[in-house]
Amino acid sequence: MKNVAVLYTCHNRKDKTLSSIRSLFEVEQIEPKNFSLDVYLTDDGSTDGTSEAIQKEFPQVHIISGDGQLYWAEGMRSSWKEALKGNYDAYLLLNDDVELYNNVFDQLAKTHKYSLDKLGMEGIYLGATEDKTKNQLTYSGSLLKNRFLYKLKRLPPNGQFQICDVGNANIMMVAGTVVDKIGILTEGYSHGMADYDYTLTAGKANIPVLIAPQYCGHCVNDHRDHYENFANKNFEERRKVLYNPTGLALSSYKKYTKKFFPFRYPFVVFFAWLKLYFPKIYLNYFRK
Repeated sequence: MKNVAVLYTCHNRKDKTLSSIRSLFEVEQIEPKNFSLDVYLTDDGSTDGTSEAIQKEFPQVHIISGDGQLYWAEGMRSSWKEALKGNYDAYLLLNDDVELYNNVFDQLAKTHKYSLDKLGMEGIYLGATEDKTKNQLTYSGSLLKNRFLYKLKRLPPNGQFQICDVGNANIMMVAGTVVDKIGILTEGYSHGMADYDYTLTAGKANIPVLIAPQYCGHCVNDHRDHYENFANKNFEERRKVLYNPTGLALSSYKKYTKKFFPFRYPFVVFFAWLKLYFPKIYLNYFRK
């Protein structure tokens, strides 16, 4: 894969976004002859000078402007749609808080070769990330252990190529032939779930989703507990958390469940009602 489009989206995280892009171009300098990169970034209405800072330090980055309402999923779709106008062998989705390790492209290239040699086709390749301060896994791919209960087991890199069912797109390379088969991220998600949807869609199309053998970058898991003090909030506050794209994102979760786990859909609707009207019952008896 010689020509790679790198996809970002961002919103008011200037320092983190710049650090991530710096790490990307630092890695490129290590292996300048092995591949070429074009970077597409959707700035979703940042007011902290992110676009201006990127243009000054990295004028080669293609910046697309959002209206502040795209969130992660639609922001990444925006970048991906722009990149489709070019001619690329692969698309690398990166979260803007990830700082890449020097091995990232070597790991992804080896995973690509394994997919071709052992599985006979191109696929989706995940680079796991870690929290260096805590020395623990943050994002990777997961096995779906129980479809009815929706139990996932996140897999740390173990030195081997691992097949998984769903994956986080913090570092996710998608071969061009995969896009030819299943397209880009599904429309209609706001913030989260779009990467899980995409990898499950790939699995249904018999496209391999693989985790690279070693960690490829670091970032912290900064997702806060949305159930903290949930029962003490008033009705409107709970409703806001329930539907907020960066909260519990019920609309996206219902879409995801209905598409892949339709037998669970009635339970999702019921528990959403329970969270809204009887939060203490939900928290005390159903959230373990």
